[in-house]
Parts: sequence; structure tokens; C-alpha cells
Amino acid sequence: MKTISINDISIRTELKPGDIGYVIYLHGHLYKQEYNYGIEFETYVALGLHEFFKQYDPATNRVWICEHNGKMIGFLLLMNRGKAAQLRYFIIEPEYRGIGLGKKLMDLYMKFLSDSDYESSYLWTTHELHAAASLYTRHGFKLTEEKQSNAFGKPLKENRYDLNLIA
Repeated sequence: MKTISINDISIRTELKPGDIGYVIYLHGHLYKQEYNYGIEFETYVALGLHEFFKQYDPATNRVWICEHNGKMIGFLLLMNRGKAAQLRYFIIEPEYRGIGLGKKLMDLYMKFLSDSDYESSYLWTTHELHAAASLYTRHGFKLTEEKQSNAFGKPLKENRYDLNLIA
């Protein structure tokens, strides 16, 4: 079997029909397999992506869609929240993890963020996503809030990370 390289992955920034539905599916499917999240999580993603699409402006919002052999294998979006940008729906198929794709997506996120007029960025994740939290903190995000939650069909801690861009 051929080893997958980051050079085998293409990344586009335009949404196409089917993308939103597939991102919802991918989150529902992988988070059930890996963390036992319920249907509540999938509906949370669906509502958030609907909100994103309703207010989508490519000048202030961005998606990064990773594809390999014509199949979506990763996704990340930056959502305009006024003076802040929210990082949402960062996901990579398991067989594509560990090749530098997560770092590349974060670098693309940070570049768009710095090229825009945002004063800060933030994201919500859960206490179970250790690799994600490590990636965010390596890019300057700091844990600012923790709260108990049952929002995704099981007890967990939701964690907020913030990045201030103004010195």
C-alpha cells in the first residue's frame, strides 16, 4: 500500500453542492466512532453550518476543504463573528492524520486570520480532543473557559480557547 503524503492532498476554499452535507455526516460518523457522541452532536454541526452558509461572505469567512482522489478527507472553517473569528468543524479522516495536514490547515487559518481585520479568534472543543488542543495551543490559543455539558449526548467538558491578535 502506498504511503499517503501531504502532497497527495488538494485543498480548496470554495463550497460545492454536497460539501455541507458531507461535513455533517463526517462529524456525526467519526465522533460517534471515536468519542461515542450522540445524534445531538450531528444536529449541532448541521445548525452551525446552516448559520455559516446563511451569512457566508468569502471576504470575511473561509472554508478549507481537503480532498484526496476526489473525496473529502478534511475540513476547517473560519466564521465571521464581528471583531472575532470563530474556528469551527476542524476534522480530518483518521488515515490522513499524522502527515502534517492539521498543521497545514492551522497555518492556512492563521494566515487568513492575520490578513483580515479580526482582533481575536476563538473556538470551542471538548476535553477529550487532546491532539486538537495541543495544535491550538501551539498556535497561540489559550484555554479560557471550561464548562460541564451534556449537549452531545454524554457528559463532558466543553473548553473554549481564545487568541488575542491585538498587542
